[in-house]
Amino acid sequence: MAEIKEKEIQSLSEVTVRFAGDSGDGMQLTGSQFSDTTAIVGNDLATLPDYPAEIRAPAGTLYGVSGFQLHFSSSDIHTPGDNPDVLVAMNPAALKINLKDLRPGAMIIVNTDSFDPKNLKIAHYDTNPLEDDSLSGFEVIEIPITTLTTNALEGSPLSIKEVTRSKNFFALGLMYWLFNRPIEPTIEWIQTKFKNSPDIADANLKVLKAGYYYGDATQLFSARYIVKPAALPKGTYRNISGNEASALGVLAASLKSGLDLFLGTYPITPASDILHYLSRYKNYGVVTFQAEDEIAGMASAIGAAYGGALAISTTSGPGLALKTEATGLAVMTELPVVIINVQRGGPSTGLPTKTEQADLMQSLYGRNGESPVVVLAASTPSDCFYMAFEACQIALKYMTPVILLTDGYIANGSEPWKLPEENDLPEIKVNFRTEKEGFNPYERDENLSRPWAVPGTKGLEHRIGGLEKEDVTGNVSYDPENHHRMVTLRAEKVQKVQQDVPDLQINGDPEGDLLVIGWGGTYGAITEAVNRSRKAGMKVSQIHIKHLNPLPANLGKIIKSFKQVLVPELNMGQLAYILRSEYFVDVIKLSKVKGLPFKSVEVQNKIAEILGGNNGK
Repeated sequence: MAEIKEKEIQSLSEVTVRFAGDSGDGMQLTGSQFSDTTAIVGNDLATLPDYPAEIRAPAGTLYGVSGFQLHFSSSDIHTPGDNPDVLVAMNPAALKINLKDLRPGAMIIVNTDSFDPKNLKIAHYDTNPLEDDSLSGFEVIEIPITTLTTNALEGSPLSIKEVTRSKNFFALGLMYWLFNRPIEPTIEWIQTKFKNSPDIADANLKVLKAGYYYGDATQLFSARYIVKPAALPKGTYRNISGNEASALGVLAASLKSGLDLFLGTYPITPASDILHYLSRYKNYGVVTFQAEDEIAGMASAIGAAYGGALAISTTSGPGLALKTEATGLAVMTELPVVIINVQRGGPSTGLPTKTEQADLMQSLYGRNGESPVVVLAASTPSDCFYMAFEACQIALKYMTPVILLTDGYIANGSEPWKLPEENDLPEIKVNFRTEKEGFNPYERDENLSRPWAVPGTKGLEHRIGGLEKEDVTGNVSYDPENHHRMVTLRAEKVQKVQQDVPDLQINGDPEGDLLVIGWGGTYGAITEAVNRSRKAGMKVSQIHIKHLNPLPANLGKIIKSFKQVLVPELNMGQLAYILRSEYFVDVIKLSKVKGLPFKSVEVQNKIAEILGGNNGK
């Protein structure tokens, strides 16, 4: 019997792994569990789930491939990685779709059981890539994952279909072994998740362990790898997605303001998870209402705000368009409503499971008449918490609707989040009008906010609606001078929010050859690109805008301090257009509309092109 050699353990600073397979292969679950365990180990991480748009795409097809990418490191990182170091491909379609993204020499772990003539034909392979030398530039590890899963569950009471569905846990266990991750957190998760299905729990546990110990038993791997914990600031961390962070952000605002939280919404990808998360917090005064359509969801939120609740509505892409008229009603009635728009590919139904940043113009101007609202944007998954909290602060202070923009990339992606202490979050003061003396529904305070009088308060009966209001009294008015005055007041109130907008902080020198301006989920890719370019000696700096209406007060001054301005966006140049019109600056656009986030190297290459450098290569 051959002697089993002890595997060499190699230390790596960072790794990018991508799990890919059919939409029924459980790749999202596999990636999520690997991410959660990696967070427990203490690595910094960023993830990129990639879902097929079809709910039930035919098995084995190219457009049915589901992927999950994870970048983890022993130091601070900002993106889910550009080119994977390891690809776990559960079928030929997964290999074909993802091969172009791999770095040269990357490791490919394939489930050889799926590389049969039928699956090869469905994936449009003329020959088997495992046999025709087309993968000669990679380290290919061939494993019959389905067979090994079936062998591990010999005698199981589960059906053949249920047995083979467990193969994702074999791949997960193998990856835990390869990168020295503990399997105990996933064991605990399985026991909790399937506590009412003991046969399924037992099967998944057996297959997870089989995959883990297969790594030790086989001679396919010459080494194991370790990525040491990152030196993150002290505190309690948890892995969090952007949608969950948004949900917790509005929940925290509810607790800090003392208001009951109401979510009126209609399910839509990729925003639906916010509804799912908030529905778990009924014991905290949270009411979640799944309306019959987007219009009703927004209208119900307006009603809740009128009744004195912290009112939220969530949506994605085309849902924001359907909320347009009701959003204008919120502007006219001057009620605090927060709309969270998780942007996705468009137009119309577009790319429901893919990311985009193309709703900026719609958020700023997509209503009839002069109806400005405050517009904010989150930059990372964990930042969704703080921006959702701030959106609520602003809405309540200024009695105005606020739109918070996230996007599919940061909403579904995850990263370590340092839990804030309760005292780290400011109290949110809410002053309901209770005094009858001198009450008028449209009189204004120093912030130009009208009083919030809850219906039923004695002596404060009043009427609001969509018709233009007379200044101070709130009576219906068609007077031309009054209309101009009210339009001006509503605009001035939104502009007054600028007094609460912090100055932009520059990453890099305060002046130089090139300023890269980003907003939303482009933050990570731009940050890594700028940092690398600066190390290569380029005079480039970065700012990231989270407050899009009103814009930060020092933005114009910063722009004038640089010779050129680059704006990378996942649209055709919407922020670039705004900056040109607002600051008369000749902006260079870098547009990408592919349903995918920027890779940092794409931004880095554009910087080098503009500045004429070698990009540090």
